[in-house]
Amino acid sequence: MSDRKEFRDLAEPDAAREAIASLDLSPDPTSVPLSDARGRVLAERVDADIDVPGFDRASMDGYAVRGRDTFGADESDPAELELIGAVHAGAAPDVTVEPGTCAEVSTGAVMPDGADAVVMVERTDEVREAGTPADAAPDRIAVRTAVAPGDHVMAAGADIAAGARALGPGTRLTPREIGLLSALGVDEVPVRGRPTVGIVSTGDELVRPGEAIDPGRGEIYDVNSTTIAAGVAEAGGEPVLYPHAGDDYTEMERLLRTAADECDLVLSSGSTSASAVDVIYRVIEERGDLLLHGVAVKPGKPMLVGRLDRGDGGESAYVGLPGYPVSALTIFRTFVAPAVRAAAGQPEPRTATVEGRMARRERYGEGRLRLMPVGLLDLGAGPAADARAGDPDLPIVYPVDKGSGATTSLVEADGVVAVDPDTEYLDAGEAVSVRLFSPDVRPPTLLGVGEDDPALNRLLDRLANPRYLPVGSREGLRRLRDGVPDVAVTAGPTDREVDSVALGGWDREWGLVVPGGNPTSVAGLADLVDRDLRFVNRPPDAGLRRAFDDALDGLAAERSTDRTALADRIDGYGLGLRAFESPARKVSAGDADVGLGLRATADRLGCGFVPLGEQAVVVRAAPDRIEREAVASLATLLDDPDDVAGLLDGLAGYSA
Repeated sequence: MSDRKEFRDLAEPDAAREAIASLDLSPDPTSVPLSDARGRVLAERVDADIDVPGFDRASMDGYAVRGRDTFGADESDPAELELIGAVHAGAAPDVTVEPGTCAEVSTGAVMPDGADAVVMVERTDEVREAGTPADAAPDRIAVRTAVAPGDHVMAAGADIAAGARALGPGTRLTPREIGLLSALGVDEVPVRGRPTVGIVSTGDELVRPGEAIDPGRGEIYDVNSTTIAAGVAEAGGEPVLYPHAGDDYTEMERLLRTAADECDLVLSSGSTSASAVDVIYRVIEERGDLLLHGVAVKPGKPMLVGRLDRGDGGESAYVGLPGYPVSALTIFRTFVAPAVRAAAGQPEPRTATVEGRMARRERYGEGRLRLMPVGLLDLGAGPAADARAGDPDLPIVYPVDKGSGATTSLVEADGVVAVDPDTEYLDAGEAVSVRLFSPDVRPPTLLGVGEDDPALNRLLDRLANPRYLPVGSREGLRRLRDGVPDVAVTAGPTDREVDSVALGGWDREWGLVVPGGNPTSVAGLADLVDRDLRFVNRPPDAGLRRAFDDALDGLAAERSTDRTALADRIDGYGLGLRAFESPARKVSAGDADVGLGLRATADRLGCGFVPLGEQAVVVRAAPDRIEREAVASLATLLDDPDDVAGLLDGLAGYSA
């Protein structure tokens, strides 16, 4: 009687996928040096421990000035300032800019004390005393334009601020992300492990490349071992090649059990068909668990899926591939590679160029070729896609540009759109070609914008591949109104009325962050107005800034004056730092007496805190996006009191 294995009931492709998905290929997380991290996937969130840049930096060649010294200056009536010296990149300033003076600065130089803005050199003239040689250093600089505090200055932490969420778990590390980690001083990276995949080619006719073959005996070179090994590496796994096995049961069993003991997944090629000499399915049935034998697909019908017993009592995943190279590679790419990528945390591959449609009108008209960093958001079919201008089948494309000195512009973008020099604008809905940074870039599942917040960082960690742009509450609502993001996060009251759906949120306590022990005995807002204290503010788009300004309005009403009069008396009111921890870190470092911030931040940094109030943080969704899977998942999280409580656990001053 023949013991041949017959193909009777072939499994459908979906059943094969389900069988492979049921296998556990996931290795344990590990840590690798940053130099070896390219292509790996983060196992946990990485926060910034330092500000980048770590100092206030001139963003162009020119002169460091006090902004107020230039107010009213123009081409016909320039302001003349005494030139007191120069500061170059890589050197510590040795001058202080006093009222009526300025210092020459080069791009990237540390801003000297006293200066809060830079006038570009093109808007200035050198002034010398009569009779002074033309090649002598100028005595004064004539400034032909007015600048405001912060103009042409990249503030410490403007690229990314200490305490900010730099990269989330599941992020694939390309040269862009590695550049950001380098800027943060990270040298060891927590990453997902790569699944080890043992590869065994079978068949008496196979010969390893490099050895002599006898065509008369029907011998052929083993193509599958190297081909599948390359596919495993491309999918994010670690291939392990084992010696060639013939069609002998004992040798087959030995090799497969050895590979099972050492690998997360074992792949064999050949010996899977119904031939009488094919024995591998019997090894799996006797030494493991055969889940599937044969799938209704061409090429590649003779496929096996199962588990192999390990010597330690556990199991390793097993997939048997067909022997013909084309069939083997087709089955690997279709069924196995996605499982390896999933175990390694790798995204599905895609083409290097995609077509998209502009989310909003983007002006240009500078007469130069522009390589515009952009992000992609694939809305798919449905109301969200139909509501947008242009072809609804194309993903939307939105500009992501924080300046040439900001490494986060690259991390937040998926590719670039080349804008011709004669292009004045790209219209909303206009089709554009996006050149991806790498072929395997994938758009985020959810795009959020708005306020930055420590509880929000935790919420983002619970989502798959989100992207969040911390642009502040006011700017977040503006972008939501323009139809770009899925959600906007706001803190406190806002001036803008935007059609949106509130998904949920929490409350946070805000106030003044002071050094531990409150050595200057700050009691409230009035101390900032009435005393000589160095204050660090937030920018106008931030919800914390709005709360602070509202409180300042209240104090102004009590004193029968206006906010502007009181703000002019606060040292540092006009220059805000972009991230919620930045003011507190200035206080902690001794660079300021008081900073605007959260109780949670003060508590984490060991600072004192003077409470001024509470404000609501609300996650708002675009009405036409609420049915998107990622938005619905976010709504489910925010609707569960236990999930929200978990987000807020350990955050001082937070409540649901």
